[in-house]
Amino acid sequence: MYSIDYISLHILIAYKLSRSGSARLCITRMNTSGSVEYFILDGLKDKIVLPIFFTVYVSVLSGNSMIIYLVRTDPKLDTPMYFFLHNLSFSDIVYTSVTIPKMLSVFLTGDKTISKTGCFMQIQFVLWMGLTGRGLLTAMAFDRYVAICNPLRYTTIMTRKLCVLLIFASWTYGALIVLPPVIWATQLPYCGPNVVKHMFCDHSSVLTLACVDTTRNSFFALALALIGLLLTFLLILISYVYIGKAMRRMSMAQKLKAGATCVSHLIVVFISYCSAFFVYISYRVSKFDPEVRIMIALLYSVLTPLLNPIIYSLRNKELQDAMKRAFCKCAVRSEVARKTVPSVA
Repeated sequence: MYSIDYISLHILIAYKLSRSGSARLCITRMNTSGSVEYFILDGLKDKIVLPIFFTVYVSVLSGNSMIIYLVRTDPKLDTPMYFFLHNLSFSDIVYTSVTIPKMLSVFLTGDKTISKTGCFMQIQFVLWMGLTGRGLLTAMAFDRYVAICNPLRYTTIMTRKLCVLLIFASWTYGALIVLPPVIWATQLPYCGPNVVKHMFCDHSSVLTLACVDTTRNSFFALALALIGLLLTFLLILISYVYIGKAMRRMSMAQKLKAGATCVSHLIVVFISYCSAFFVYISYRVSKFDPEVRIMIALLYSVLTPLLNPIIYSLRNKELQDAMKRAFCKCAVRSEVARKTVPSVA
């Protein structure tokens, strides 16, 4: 049994810590018996990243919202490729909105806590949107395959019904792949410490805080992640192998035209899968600097959503023309509105 003096000493230490404002963190770290009710996000501490991530978030929202607006309002963009692109933009908005606002809140308020439920919801949506994006990129690769390899049958194959089915399959695919490891992670006991060494609730970082051996959980989650990524990458690769074979039989002008329709998609696929590869490598190398690992994960979470609208806008003439038409309409409407407002004597 503990002596009275020993217990009194701990009470005195706890009291002094509470006076210094750090009791909540320290007591939680000492907790080894009760269940953790919240987690503490303890990633990058440099506040210089606040304006950077605020700018990035505004850019992601602006660029992807612009694509959604153009596809929804411009009749000339009513094609399967842009239907997939506007769904990809929506998933990118959700993906970044799950993580970046909480990061900004941490920097602005200093409150690093996140509820246990909120943490696992964040994990679920981050993984779900990440795999859904790969599913949508796969659907876009199939669309390019049909357009180049079967141009005469394109309209009969890529019907509205098939496009909706591919969209539904992409979102369902992402949800089904990530649901088992997240549910399994919620069933684990978390009794302290509760400090997540990350800027948001990352599955691997949270799993290390469980009070039991999580080797099977980590292996299961890694296997599903690899299946989710490799399966979509394999389907995209097969699509482009057939596209490459079809392009060999084309004239130079046809090759250039076909290549122009694929280059934006290929760039996005390359960035998306390469960044995912580096993130998984960083988590498997034990000697990796934790702050470098966090920076890689943050870049992975914002790079593709940020670059998608830029790449498609710069490389796609139809989108550029749609933007010009939209801006011209806005300019004409504002001019008409200005002329119809009566002048005040």
